Amino acid sequence: MFKQAPRLFFALLAATMLVSVRPATAQETRVLKVWHYESENGAMGTAWADAMKKFEESHPGVKVEYEQKGYEQIRQTAQMILSSDSAPDVMESPKGNATAGFLSKQGLLTDISDEAAKRGWDKILPPSLATVCRYDDNGVMGSGKWYGVTNYGEYVMVYYNKDMFKQYNVTVPTTLEEFEAVMDTFVKAGVTPIALSGAEYPAQQIWYELSLTKADRNFINAFQLYQGDVDFHGPEFTFGAETMANWVAKGYISKDSTGMKAEDMGVAWEGGKYPIMISGSWWYGRLMTEIKDFEWDSFLFPGGKMHQGSGGNIWVVPTGSQNKDLAYDFIDITLQQDNQTLLANAGGIPVNADLTKITDPKIKALNENFAKIVADDGLAFYSDWPVPGYYDVLVQNTQELISGSKTPSEFLDALGSNYAENKPTP
Repeated sequence: MFKQAPRLFFALLAATMLVSVRPATAQETRVLKVWHYESENGAMGTAWADAMKKFEESHPGVKVEYEQKGYEQIRQTAQMILSSDSAPDVMESPKGNATAGFLSKQGLLTDISDEAAKRGWDKILPPSLATVCRYDDNGVMGSGKWYGVTNYGEYVMVYYNKDMFKQYNVTVPTTLEEFEAVMDTFVKAGVTPIALSGAEYPAQQIWYELSLTKADRNFINAFQLYQGDVDFHGPEFTFGAETMANWVAKGYISKDSTGMKAEDMGVAWEGGKYPIMISGSWWYGRLMTEIKDFEWDSFLFPGGKMHQGSGGNIWVVPTGSQNKDLAYDFIDITLQQDNQTLLANAGGIPVNADLTKITDPKIKALNENFAKIVADDGLAFYSDWPVPGYYDVLVQNTQELISGSKTPSEFLDALGSNYAENKPTP
């Protein structure tokens, strides 16, 4: 019997060691799943790739499993994905009532308010940018709990081909009337001025940008935050719809643009086919990398102080994430100054960069224009944000406005009725 004791002892010791090793092995094989839809050579894509590398370096034994998605893919399938076992641990999400707000109301996003306070994210992001991070119980942005974190700013601007402006002897306009005079010059020369995608977001952004030349903060708060009644046939939206239809009639915008995707629009402008592209700062870093054959620059859409823009799309942590602690660590890395400075120098608009390390004059101008908008309280968010499903309604109706199958009044009727049907009741 005593001869069996050592064997029993060593057997028990081996079993104990095996049990103690298993949790460590499991920890060494943890995986953080990250999804986002930024281009690899864009500012955010560049910075976030670096953040993933730094995350793995600072988390030995943890692997980042990254999947690039399309904006439309996430926008259209987010509810289904976040309700399934396939949800990532951290994901870039469109922001606003219709998207992140709707998902938070459905219980699909984690309340990260405690993390935002503990890690100082609420101090890094000023209120105007934090608007897109917080949602109330009705999914309305601007107050309530933190369900996401933005780490960059964005706004819509006018990109222009400096060589073409010089060739046709036109200068950067400072008023809407001057802008139309510039485009008249191109039309007379047989050149369609504006590269446009009618099949995706850019067309609705032109209508909204035109409307904003007649808008003020009270109008924006009524439309976006339900702080008042919205007259869809009032001076703001009427001017936007009628002017956009007029721009098509004048040849500033091609009717063929109704079938063009945003990517095709950008590629056509990069190819020098059009002198003007009205779109967001998310193109900036990519344009800096890809345009080799002409000089280009940008200016704020003329005619008013309100401009489409906000904090950028947000990092969210799905309710079903199995690695929330790792997700918070990753988000924190993207907000640190070194990553933010990298984002800036890649052509982005940082929220926490060392601005003394930005040397490119184009990037300086990009950030100065954004600072001017913020200082003027001019961030007007985006037209598709207010109610769920509004993006698709806007795409369809701007296509019909461009093609002429709907009058400006019919266009506004459609937008107004859908807004009223889907606006949440307090």
